[in-house]
Amino acid sequence: MNYTETIDYLYRTAPMFQQVGGSAYKEGLENTLALDEKLSHPHRAFRSVHVGGTNGKGSVSQMLYAVLREAGYSVGLYTSPHLREFRERIQADGEMIPEQAVVRFIARMQPAIEQIRPSFFEITTAMAFEWFRSRAVDIAVVEVGLGGRLDCTNIITPLVSVITNISLDHTAFLGGTLPEIAAEKAGIIKPGVPVVVGEFQAGTAPVFISKAHEAGAPIRFADRQYRCTEHHGQRFVVERLTDGSRFEQQLGMEGDYQQHNLCTALTALEILNDRLPRPLTEPEVRRGLAAARVPGRWQRIDTPSDPCPILCDTGHNEAGLTFVTQQLRRQRFERLHFVLGVVADKDLDRILPLLPREAHYLFTQASLPRALAAEALAERARRAGLHGEVCRTVPEALAAARSAAKARDLIFVGGSTFTVAEVL
Repeated sequence: MNYTETIDYLYRTAPMFQQVGGSAYKEGLENTLALDEKLSHPHRAFRSVHVGGTNGKGSVSQMLYAVLREAGYSVGLYTSPHLREFRERIQADGEMIPEQAVVRFIARMQPAIEQIRPSFFEITTAMAFEWFRSRAVDIAVVEVGLGGRLDCTNIITPLVSVITNISLDHTAFLGGTLPEIAAEKAGIIKPGVPVVVGEFQAGTAPVFISKAHEAGAPIRFADRQYRCTEHHGQRFVVERLTDGSRFEQQLGMEGDYQQHNLCTALTALEILNDRLPRPLTEPEVRRGLAAARVPGRWQRIDTPSDPCPILCDTGHNEAGLTFVTQQLRRQRFERLHFVLGVVADKDLDRILPLLPREAHYLFTQASLPRALAAEALAERARRAGLHGEVCRTVPEALAAARSAAKARDLIFVGGSTFTVAEVL
């Protein structure tokens, strides 16, 4: 098989959760452990950092990856989902896994795949760990896929475990309350391994404290170590709460929510400093954070030929969209054209009331089975007081927004990672 045929085989044999939803989800670590055994335990060949939570995992992972690279380490990065290209999920030292490495891995593992019947994410996790071993990386930043306790990345024993925050998402699998979801996310806490929790939340902090105490794992809440006092674009002013000192930090990303992610990353880096073979220097941390970028996070995508600014953001649950809509309200524009597409399993009763009522909506759907039909989204939105027009595809919706917009307007694209992926 060539690369295209290999990817087609992978999607056909093990559909992605991101594409089809719950039918692709496999609970438990049995398949992962079986694949790991077949490969002679590649995850034991490198140090790691484990990053879980509801929102912010990707941004925090990129920050840690960029800083560690700046410090001269050979670093792997495993994230999900991808936006444009499958190979985005598995990177090392600034390079995506080569096409031929993907082809060779699937060809080698095809008998095991057809015997074990693992999920798409179980296969890609094994692929990532095997490639990191083959690259002899010093350390890998590994993002949790879904949950934590039963996520297939949870076979690693990291230098530090990071849990960014907790909000309601994937409730069918993780539980319907914040403490229930926290208990699943806390499953990545390992005996004796320090843990960083991004935000102290009254409903979830006792869950993390109890789990950390049980595991003998030192725990820090990042928002009790640092806070951002102001930010303008990519410039953030940070206060270190332990001594009251302040400093300015440039990030390679924008967005209100990056205030929390930056504090989480800084706290994790403090802990890593005591556990790495060579400590990080302040200039390395500063340069790494300034270089960290994640596509689709409060990103400008307009070109000189566009009638007005175009922004996109992958925020897709209640917490993520709360930040997005708050930041939208601070933008200056005469009319907001909102290209909106969501997946079918999102709780629209929580999401739709957050969105600006004065916007003109272009209701659409990404080209994947899991997407909610544009007509159904428009009807649900109408009941929530949101109005606009239905467009069959994301490109069609963006074209309609561009056609209607004037110089002082703003176009925003969001609602799901997959809607944003189609405009990038």
